[in-house]
Amino acid sequence: MPNIAQQERAAICRTFIEVGPDAPTLDGDWRARDLAAHLILRERRPDAALGAVLPALADRTERIQRELAAKDFPGLVEQIRQGPPVWHPARIAKIDMLSNLGEFFVHHEDVLRGGESWQRRELSPQLSQALWDNLPQVARLAMRDVRVGVVADAPGVGRRSIRKPKDEHGSVVLTGRPGEIFLSVFGRDGVAEVTFDGADLDVAAYRESKRGV
Repeated sequence: MPNIAQQERAAICRTFIEVGPDAPTLDGDWRARDLAAHLILRERRPDAALGAVLPALADRTERIQRELAAKDFPGLVEQIRQGPPVWHPARIAKIDMLSNLGEFFVHHEDVLRGGESWQRRELSPQLSQALWDNLPQVARLAMRDVRVGVVADAPGVGRRSIRKPKDEHGSVVLTGRPGEIFLSVFGRDGVAEVTFDGADLDVAAYRESKRGV
């Protein structure tokens, strides 16, 4: 039986086909085809994806992604659906869950919520729990530039600290469903259905912080 990460991979592929290559996303000017190309580069062309972390290679990464995005869209989606190549560490289930669940969930929501009107989808209990379980690990990377402390509070699920405060800052409590907290941690505050509780300066610092991978 496919794990939750694999199920979310299949789900974003279905959504890609439903919305088409030119559907808007939450990722700036990217359309669905650009997001699909990004996912393929990340998984199948690590040499080309280095521009995401090395500014000197950013132009090359953008060029290769544009070239890839211009290809047949159903073919791009099929490459994503097939999963990582045999040499990729994500072929191991535990690594797949840690490295891909958040990536596919967040980008799936980027497509689903990218238009002017959208409705929050109802997540399965298994997906919600998996996101909650992964939250502390992914938050360390996604919030590496955040100076305030962050506490995640998901009523009926749990409450946990996912970031300790730095410098003179206090903590901000994010309250919402696990998936909505996950989106906020990845910088999607504009669509994430969460509430913020904390000192005004800390809440402002959190909302203004750069988040994501």
